[in-house]
Amino acid sequence: MMKSLTVLLTSATLLSAFEYGLKPEKVNDKVYCFFGKPEVMNIKNNGNMVNSCFVDLGKQWLVIDSGPTYAYAKEAWDEISAVKKMPKATVINTHVHDDHWLGNGFYISRGAEVLGSSAFEEEVNPSAVTRMEQRVSKEAYTLTSPKLPTKFIDQSRTLHIDGNEIRLIKVAQKAHTSGDILVYLPKMQTIFCGDVVFNDRIPSLRDGDINGWIAALETVRAMQLPYVIGGHGNRVGSDAIDLTYRYLVELRDEVSEAIDNDVGIEDAVKTIKMDVFSSAALYDEMHAQNIEAAYRMLEWSDE
Repeated sequence: MMKSLTVLLTSATLLSAFEYGLKPEKVNDKVYCFFGKPEVMNIKNNGNMVNSCFVDLGKQWLVIDSGPTYAYAKEAWDEISAVKKMPKATVINTHVHDDHWLGNGFYISRGAEVLGSSAFEEEVNPSAVTRMEQRVSKEAYTLTSPKLPTKFIDQSRTLHIDGNEIRLIKVAQKAHTSGDILVYLPKMQTIFCGDVVFNDRIPSLRDGDINGWIAALETVRAMQLPYVIGGHGNRVGSDAIDLTYRYLVELRDEVSEAIDNDVGIEDAVKTIKMDVFSSAALYDEMHAQNIEAAYRMLEWSDE
C-alpha cells in the first residue's frame, strides 16, 4: 500500500513539475487555440508543435485535438478554464497521428466523450510505444497513456450541442491520412482541418495521398470561409490553406513531369528543388521524402 502511494505521489509531482507554458490565443468570439511550434517533436518542445483548439459551445467546450501528452492536455484545460470555466467537454480527434490525440486520457478521466475516425480501430495499437514517448522527455510524458476515441466515426455526421450545429466531415478519400475529419461549425463560419492544412512548415506526405489531399483542400477552398484552422500553423484566415495547396500542386506537377520524362526516383529526389518553398520550416527534413513518396504514388497510379 505504501509503495503504491509513493508511486502515485511521485507521478503527481513529476506532472506538476513540468509546464509547457501554454497560452490560448483568441481566434474569434467563440474560438481559442494553442498554436504549436513549426518543429518536429523533440525533447525541447516535448510535443508542443501541434495545434489544439477550443470552441465555446455555451455550456461546454468543444476540443479539437487533445494534444501530445496528458500534461499538455491538463495544462491547456486549466488555461482555457481561466477564460471560461465549464465542467464538460466533447473532444474530436482529427486523425490518427499521435501528436494530436495522446491527451485523450486526461479528457476521458474527466468523463468526456472523444470522437475519432474508425481508422483508429484499424491503424492504432494502443499497447505499442508511441512516437511521442520515444522523442520527448519522460517528465513531459508522465501519466500519458494511449487512449483511443470512445466513439468511432465511419462516415460524415452532424452533432447538435447547446444549440450549435457541428458537422464532422469525413474526407472521402485518403488525404493526409486514411481517416481525416474536418470539423465545420456553420454558425461560426469556422472549419478545423487537422493536418489537411499546414501553414507554417512543409507538410508530411508519408501517410497520405497527394491527389486525395489536393482534392480535400479544394473542397475547403470552395467553402470560402473566413476562419480556416489547420493542425500546424497559426494562420487562421481564408488563406490558411495556401502553403499546403501550392506546395502539393507543384510537387505533383514536378514529379509527374519527371516520371513522364523517365527520370528515375533517385534523380528526381536530387533535382526537384522547388526553391520557392526552401525558406519554409522543415523543408530540409521533409522535402526529399515527400518527393519520394509522391513519386511512388504517381508512378503506381499511372500503371
